[in-house]
Amino acid sequence: AQADLWRGLVVSTLLRLWSARLTLSYLRREEWQFGAREDWRYTDLAKQYGRIWPVLSFFATYLVQHVMLVGITLPLYAVFTSAAPWTPLDTAAAVLTAAGMAISYTADNQLNAFMKENQRRQAEGMPVQLILDSGLWRYSRHPNYFGEQLFWWALSLFAVRLGQPWMVLGTLFNSLCMIPVTMMTEGRMLARPERAELFKEYQRTTSVWVPWFKKT
Repeated sequence: AQADLWRGLVVSTLLRLWSARLTLSYLRREEWQFGAREDWRYTDLAKQYGRIWPVLSFFATYLVQHVMLVGITLPLYAVFTSAAPWTPLDTAAAVLTAAGMAISYTADNQLNAFMKENQRRQAEGMPVQLILDSGLWRYSRHPNYFGEQLFWWALSLFAVRLGQPWMVLGTLFNSLCMIPVTMMTEGRMLARPERAELFKEYQRTTSVWVPWFKKT
């Protein structure tokens, strides 16, 4: 099948930039070591489910991950099998996809700076900052998740433009998977006694995903 050259270049470039951002975020978080430690969420789930975790993990992590990866990349099939010309909807999709990536990158940088500052404070015997409530994190409790979701939903707009709206189902599945991930992250924050009350107030005043003005 033939594809529109410019749409293919734009989408493939955006996807490569997204991959580079995610790889950078991972390596920086793991202090430039690959596979040095297990994701804390899997560790917690293994403790929670005990003996059945080896079986459950096949469905809850491996199988779900494969379904999700196929789902969120379905729009690429539409992009590379259609020669339809570029339209304003393509432009909107490209701009929103880039915006989602920029939001994720900015949020990752702000989180990394927050963690580095707390490491410095600990080393100098100073009290650490318990809640990140500045930058994008002032308007969203999970701006990195929001940016990620915006990226994939905007990418699915290309499929809508090319007459394949059903492909947004993969993006929807990805968003649904983010709900338990968000709940686990917030549960971890609430489990820390020194942070619990502050985080409850943060939950009360700050939007979960979509950046918005604080509640009073």
